[in-house]
Amino acid sequence: MDAIHRCFELGESIKYVSEEIGYSRASIYAWRKKYLQGGTVALMNDKNIKPGTLVEGTQDSPDAEMRHLLARMDDMQMEIDILKETINVLKKDPGINTETLKNREKAAIVDALKGKYPLPLLLKQLKLPKSSYYYQETVFKKQDKYSSIRKRISALFHENNGRYGYRRIHALLSREGTVISEKVVRRIMAEDGLAVRVKSRRKYSSYQGEISPSVPNVVNRDFHAEKPNEKWLTDITEFAIPAGKVYLSPIVDCFDGMLPYWTVSTTPDAALVNDMLDGAISQSGVAEHPVVHSDRGSLPLVWLDKPHGESRIGAFHVKKGMLP
Repeated sequence: MDAIHRCFELGESIKYVSEEIGYSRASIYAWRKKYLQGGTVALMNDKNIKPGTLVEGTQDSPDAEMRHLLARMDDMQMEIDILKETINVLKKDPGINTETLKNREKAAIVDALKGKYPLPLLLKQLKLPKSSYYYQETVFKKQDKYSSIRKRISALFHENNGRYGYRRIHALLSREGTVISEKVVRRIMAEDGLAVRVKSRRKYSSYQGEISPSVPNVVNRDFHAEKPNEKWLTDITEFAIPAGKVYLSPIVDCFDGMLPYWTVSTTPDAALVNDMLDGAISQSGVAEHPVVHSDRGSLPLVWLDKPHGESRIGAFHVKKGMLP
Protein backbone atom coordinates (compact mmCIF):
# COMPACT_ATOMS: atom_id res chain seq x y z
CA MET A 1 0.00 0.00 0.00
CA ASP A 2 2.88 2.36 0.74
CA ALA A 3 4.46 1.63 -2.65
CA ILE A 4 1.13 2.19 -4.45
CA HIS A 5 0.57 5.42 -2.55
CA ARG A 6 4.04 6.76 -3.41
CA CYS A 7 3.95 5.80 -7.09
CA PHE A 8 0.36 6.53 -8.10
CA GLU A 9 -0.69 9.26 -5.67
CA LEU A 10 2.49 11.17 -4.86
CA GLY A 11 3.95 10.70 -8.35
CA GLU A 12 7.33 9.22 -7.38
CA SER A 13 9.28 7.26 -9.96
CA ILE A 14 8.27 3.58 -10.03
CA LYS A 15 11.87 2.62 -10.80
CA TYR A 16 13.13 4.66 -7.85
CA VAL A 17 10.56 3.11 -5.45
CA SER A 18 11.16 -0.42 -6.72
CA GLU A 19 14.91 -0.14 -6.12
CA GLU A 20 14.29 1.23 -2.63
CA ILE A 21 11.87 -1.46 -1.45
CA GLY A 22 13.58 -4.35 -3.28
CA TYR A 23 10.65 -5.39 -5.48
CA SER A 24 10.42 -5.28 -9.26
CA ARG A 25 8.41 -2.68 -11.14
CA ALA A 26 6.17 -5.46 -12.49
CA SER A 27 5.23 -6.32 -8.91
CA ILE A 28 4.17 -2.75 -8.17
CA TYR A 29 1.97 -2.69 -11.27
CA ALA A 30 0.46 -6.04 -10.28
CA TRP A 31 -0.28 -4.78 -6.74
CA ARG A 32 -2.05 -1.72 -8.14
CA LYS A 33 -4.17 -3.87 -10.48
CA LYS A 34 -5.22 -6.20 -7.65
CA TYR A 35 -5.94 -3.27 -5.34
CA LEU A 36 -8.20 -1.65 -7.93
CA GLN A 37 -10.06 -4.92 -8.47
CA GLY A 38 -10.42 -6.20 -4.91
CA GLY A 39 -9.06 -3.62 -2.50
CA THR A 40 -6.74 -4.38 0.43
CA VAL A 41 -8.14 -7.90 0.86
CA ALA A 42 -6.90 -8.87 -2.60
CA LEU A 43 -3.39 -7.81 -1.63
CA MET A 44 -3.49 -9.72 1.66
CA ASN A 45 -4.54 -12.92 -0.17
CA ASP A 46 -1.58 -12.67 -2.56
CA LYS A 47 0.63 -15.70 -1.83
CA ASN A 48 3.65 -14.05 -3.38
CA ILE A 49 3.74 -11.40 -0.63
CA LYS A 50 4.82 -12.39 2.84
CA PRO A 51 2.26 -11.59 5.56
CA GLY A 52 3.07 -8.42 7.44
CA THR A 53 5.25 -6.86 4.75
CA LEU A 54 2.60 -4.27 3.80
CA VAL A 55 0.76 -1.84 6.05
CA GLU A 56 -2.84 -1.05 5.15
CA GLY A 57 -2.87 2.56 3.89
CA THR A 58 -6.25 3.93 4.96
CA GLN A 59 -6.88 7.60 5.59
CA ASP A 60 -7.88 6.88 9.18
CA SER A 61 -4.54 5.16 9.93
CA PRO A 62 -2.11 7.34 11.94
CA ASP A 63 0.83 5.96 9.98
CA ALA A 64 -0.83 6.80 6.67
CA GLU A 65 -1.67 10.30 7.87
CA MET A 66 1.91 10.81 9.03
CA ARG A 67 3.26 9.65 5.67
CA HIS A 68 0.85 12.01 3.91
CA LEU A 69 2.04 14.95 6.03
CA LEU A 70 5.69 14.10 5.45
CA ALA A 71 5.09 13.84 1.71
CA ARG A 72 3.31 17.19 1.77
CA MET A 73 6.24 18.74 3.64
CA ASP A 74 8.63 17.36 1.03
CA ASP A 75 6.51 18.87 -1.75
CA MET A 76 6.42 22.26 -0.02
CA GLN A 77 10.18 22.18 0.54
CA MET A 78 10.70 21.37 -3.13
CA GLU A 79 8.48 24.33 -4.13
CA ILE A 80 10.53 26.61 -1.86
CA ASP A 81 13.79 25.34 -3.35
CA ILE A 82 12.46 25.88 -6.87
CA LEU A 83 11.53 29.48 -6.03
CA LYS A 84 14.97 30.04 -4.51
CA GLU A 85 16.71 28.76 -7.62
CA THR A 86 14.40 30.90 -9.75
CA ILE A 87 15.65 33.96 -7.88
CA ASN A 88 19.31 32.92 -7.68
CA VAL A 89 19.84 31.29 -11.08
CA LEU A 90 17.38 33.16 -13.30
CA LYS A 91 17.43 36.49 -11.36
CA LYS A 92 13.63 36.64 -11.42
CA ASP A 93 11.33 38.48 -9.02
CA PRO A 94 10.31 36.58 -5.85
CA GLY A 95 6.65 36.57 -6.90
CA ILE A 96 7.27 34.95 -10.31
CA ASN A 97 4.88 32.21 -11.41
CA THR A 98 6.93 29.15 -12.40
CA GLU A 99 4.30 28.16 -14.97
CA THR A 100 5.19 31.23 -17.05
CA LEU A 101 8.86 30.24 -17.31
CA LYS A 102 10.28 29.08 -20.61
CA ASN A 103 11.47 25.49 -21.04
CA ARG A 104 15.07 26.72 -21.16
CA GLU A 105 14.63 28.38 -17.75
CA LYS A 106 12.86 25.36 -16.27
CA ALA A 107 15.68 23.11 -17.46
CA ALA A 108 18.21 25.36 -15.68
CA ILE A 109 16.26 25.00 -12.42
CA VAL A 110 16.09 21.22 -12.83
CA ASP A 111 19.86 21.05 -13.35
CA ALA A 112 20.39 23.03 -10.14
CA LEU A 113 18.12 20.75 -8.05
CA LYS A 114 18.40 17.29 -9.60
CA GLY A 115 21.11 16.32 -7.13
CA LYS A 116 18.64 16.90 -4.26
CA TYR A 117 15.35 15.65 -5.73
CA PRO A 118 14.46 12.86 -8.17
CA LEU A 119 14.28 14.03 -11.75
CA PRO A 120 10.68 12.83 -12.35
CA LEU A 121 9.40 14.83 -9.36
CA LEU A 122 11.12 17.99 -10.55
CA LEU A 123 9.76 17.60 -14.07
CA LYS A 124 6.27 17.01 -12.72
CA GLN A 125 6.43 20.01 -10.36
CA LEU A 126 7.62 22.33 -13.14
CA LYS A 127 5.28 20.75 -15.72
CA LEU A 128 8.21 20.16 -18.04
CA PRO A 129 8.03 17.16 -20.39
CA LYS A 130 11.01 14.83 -20.26
CA SER A 131 11.62 15.21 -23.99
CA SER A 132 11.72 19.01 -23.65
CA TYR A 133 14.18 18.76 -20.78
CA TYR A 134 16.61 16.55 -22.69
CA TYR A 135 16.25 18.76 -25.74
CA GLN A 136 17.29 21.78 -23.66
CA GLU A 137 20.21 19.77 -22.26
CA THR A 138 21.36 19.09 -25.82
CA VAL A 139 21.06 22.77 -26.72
CA PHE A 140 23.08 23.77 -23.63
CA LYS A 141 25.95 21.51 -24.69
CA LYS A 142 26.09 22.92 -28.19
CA GLN A 143 28.82 25.47 -28.81
CA ASP A 144 27.70 28.95 -29.82
CA LYS A 145 28.47 29.12 -33.55
CA TYR A 146 28.15 32.91 -33.47
CA SER A 147 30.69 33.45 -30.68
CA SER A 148 33.23 35.24 -32.88
CA ILE A 149 30.59 37.31 -34.69
CA ARG A 150 29.01 38.14 -31.36
CA LYS A 151 32.27 39.72 -30.16
CA ARG A 152 32.63 41.69 -33.40
CA ILE A 153 29.06 43.00 -33.17
CA SER A 154 29.67 44.17 -29.61
CA ALA A 155 32.92 45.86 -30.66
CA LEU A 156 31.25 47.70 -33.58
CA PHE A 157 28.39 48.79 -31.35
CA HIS A 158 30.67 50.32 -28.71
CA GLU A 159 33.05 51.83 -31.29
CA ASN A 160 30.14 53.90 -32.57
CA ASN A 161 29.11 54.98 -29.05
CA GLY A 162 26.02 52.78 -29.02
CA ARG A 163 24.33 54.74 -31.81
CA TYR A 164 24.13 52.02 -34.46
CA GLY A 165 21.15 49.69 -34.66
CA TYR A 166 21.13 46.20 -36.14
CA ARG A 167 20.71 47.45 -39.74
CA ARG A 168 23.84 49.65 -39.66
CA ILE A 169 25.78 46.96 -37.77
CA HIS A 170 24.74 44.48 -40.47
CA ALA A 171 25.95 46.92 -43.14
CA LEU A 172 29.34 47.24 -41.42
CA LEU A 173 29.67 43.45 -41.21
CA SER A 174 28.81 43.15 -44.90
CA ARG A 175 31.56 45.64 -45.77
CA GLU A 176 34.00 43.48 -43.84
CA GLY A 177 32.91 40.45 -45.85
CA THR A 178 30.90 38.73 -43.11
CA VAL A 179 27.82 37.02 -44.50
CA ILE A 180 25.07 36.95 -41.89
CA SER A 181 21.34 37.61 -41.80
CA GLU A 182 19.89 40.83 -40.41
CA LYS A 183 17.60 38.76 -38.19
CA VAL A 184 20.60 37.00 -36.63
CA VAL A 185 22.29 40.36 -35.94
CA ARG A 186 19.10 41.66 -34.35
CA ARG A 187 18.75 38.54 -32.17
CA ILE A 188 22.39 38.65 -31.03
CA MET A 189 22.12 42.34 -30.15
CA ALA A 190 18.90 41.69 -28.21
CA GLU A 191 20.49 38.79 -26.29
CA ASP A 192 23.54 40.88 -25.39
CA GLY A 193 21.49 43.97 -24.48
CA LEU A 194 22.94 46.15 -27.26
CA ALA A 195 20.08 48.62 -27.66
CA VAL A 196 20.29 52.16 -29.01
CA ARG A 197 19.10 54.77 -26.55
CA VAL A 198 16.44 56.99 -28.08
CA LYS A 199 15.56 60.37 -26.61
CA SER A 200 11.85 60.83 -26.10
CA ARG A 201 10.59 63.98 -27.77
CA ARG A 202 8.73 66.19 -25.36
CA LYS A 203 5.45 67.59 -26.59
CA TYR A 204 4.49 71.19 -26.07
CA SER A 205 2.55 71.93 -22.90
CA SER A 206 1.27 75.35 -21.94
CA TYR A 207 1.42 74.49 -18.24
CA GLN A 208 4.16 76.57 -16.56
CA GLY A 209 3.88 75.40 -12.98
CA GLU A 210 2.39 76.96 -9.87
CA ILE A 211 3.51 80.56 -10.30
CA SER A 212 0.37 82.45 -9.26
CA PRO A 213 -2.55 82.07 -6.84
CA SER A 214 -5.44 79.99 -8.11
CA VAL A 215 -8.56 81.78 -9.27
CA PRO A 216 -12.12 80.68 -8.45
CA ASN A 217 -13.80 78.16 -10.72
CA VAL A 218 -16.69 80.31 -11.88
CA VAL A 219 -17.89 78.09 -14.73
CA ASN A 220 -17.64 74.85 -12.67
CA ARG A 221 -18.10 72.69 -15.80
CA ASP A 222 -21.32 74.48 -16.73
CA PHE A 223 -20.58 75.18 -20.40
CA HIS A 224 -24.10 76.35 -21.25
CA ALA A 225 -24.69 80.03 -21.98
CA GLU A 226 -27.99 81.86 -22.28
CA LYS A 227 -26.70 84.44 -24.74
CA PRO A 228 -23.69 85.08 -27.00
CA ASN A 229 -20.43 86.41 -25.55
CA GLU A 230 -21.34 85.22 -22.05
CA LYS A 231 -18.83 82.36 -21.66
CA TRP A 232 -15.72 81.85 -23.76
CA LEU A 233 -13.44 78.82 -23.78
CA THR A 234 -9.86 78.86 -25.02
CA ASP A 235 -6.79 76.66 -25.25
CA ILE A 236 -3.78 76.12 -27.51
CA THR A 237 -3.76 73.06 -29.79
CA GLU A 238 -0.67 71.68 -31.53
CA PHE A 239 -0.82 70.22 -35.06
CA ALA A 240 2.00 68.30 -36.72
CA ILE A 241 2.10 68.79 -40.51
CA PRO A 242 4.81 67.92 -43.06
CA ALA A 243 6.09 71.50 -42.98
CA GLY A 244 6.46 71.45 -39.18
CA LYS A 245 4.37 72.21 -36.11
CA VAL A 246 1.48 74.68 -36.13
CA TYR A 247 -0.33 76.05 -33.07
CA LEU A 248 -3.99 77.07 -33.04
CA SER A 249 -5.42 79.45 -30.41
CA PRO A 250 -9.22 79.70 -30.75
CA ILE A 251 -12.07 81.24 -28.76
CA VAL A 252 -15.19 79.06 -28.46
CA ASP A 253 -18.51 80.64 -27.53
CA CYS A 254 -20.54 78.40 -25.19
CA PHE A 255 -23.81 79.80 -26.58
CA ASP A 256 -23.60 78.13 -29.99
CA GLY A 257 -20.14 76.51 -30.12
CA MET A 258 -18.99 78.89 -32.83
CA LEU A 259 -15.51 80.46 -32.99
CA PRO A 260 -15.66 84.25 -32.69
CA TYR A 261 -11.97 84.47 -33.51
CA TRP A 262 -8.81 82.36 -33.76
CA THR A 263 -5.14 82.74 -34.58
CA VAL A 264 -2.55 80.37 -36.02
CA SER A 265 1.21 80.55 -35.51
CA THR A 266 4.33 78.40 -35.73
CA THR A 267 5.35 79.36 -32.18
CA PRO A 268 3.18 79.08 -29.02
CA ASP A 269 4.12 82.51 -27.66
CA ALA A 270 2.22 85.35 -26.01
CA ALA A 271 1.62 87.08 -29.35
CA LEU A 272 -0.45 84.11 -30.49
CA VAL A 273 -2.87 84.48 -27.55
CA ASN A 274 -2.79 88.29 -27.48
CA ASP A 275 -3.77 88.57 -31.14
CA MET A 276 -6.54 86.04 -30.63
CA LEU A 277 -8.01 87.97 -27.69
CA ASP A 278 -7.65 91.33 -29.43
CA GLY A 279 -9.55 90.00 -32.41
CA ALA A 280 -12.28 88.41 -30.28
CA ILE A 281 -12.74 91.62 -28.22
CA SER A 282 -12.90 93.77 -31.32
CA GLN A 283 -15.75 91.66 -32.69
CA SER A 284 -17.73 91.69 -29.43
CA GLY A 285 -19.86 94.60 -28.28
CA VAL A 286 -18.62 97.29 -25.91
CA ALA A 287 -21.09 96.23 -23.24
CA GLU A 288 -20.08 92.56 -23.43
CA HIS A 289 -18.18 91.14 -20.45
CA PRO A 290 -17.56 87.43 -21.20
CA VAL A 291 -16.02 84.98 -18.76
CA VAL A 292 -12.89 83.47 -20.32
CA HIS A 293 -12.32 79.86 -19.20
CA SER A 294 -8.93 78.17 -19.75
CA ASP A 295 -6.83 75.35 -18.31
CA ARG A 296 -3.61 75.73 -16.30
CA GLY A 297 -1.70 77.07 -19.27
CA SER A 298 -0.38 80.55 -19.93
CA LEU A 299 -3.06 83.07 -20.89
CA PRO A 300 -2.90 86.89 -20.87
CA LEU A 301 -5.28 88.62 -18.54
CA VAL A 302 -7.99 90.50 -20.38
CA TRP A 303 -10.43 92.94 -18.90
CA LEU A 304 -12.68 95.66 -20.25
CA ASP A 305 -12.92 99.11 -18.72
CA LYS A 306 -16.64 99.64 -18.24
CA PRO A 307 -16.67 103.43 -18.73
CA HIS A 308 -14.84 103.47 -22.04
CA GLY A 309 -14.93 99.85 -23.16
CA GLU A 310 -11.29 99.82 -24.11
CA SER A 311 -9.48 96.47 -23.84
CA ARG A 312 -6.22 95.99 -22.05
CA ILE A 313 -4.01 92.89 -21.99
CA GLY A 314 -1.56 91.88 -19.31
CA ALA A 315 0.40 88.73 -18.54
CA PHE A 316 -1.36 86.33 -16.20
CA HIS A 317 -1.24 82.62 -15.40
CA VAL A 318 -4.53 80.76 -15.23
CA LYS A 319 -4.94 77.76 -12.90
CA LYS A 320 -8.02 75.73 -13.76
CA GLY A 321 -10.07 78.83 -13.37
CA MET A 322 -11.74 81.62 -15.25
CA LEU A 323 -10.86 85.19 -15.94
CA PRO A 324 -13.70 87.73 -15.73
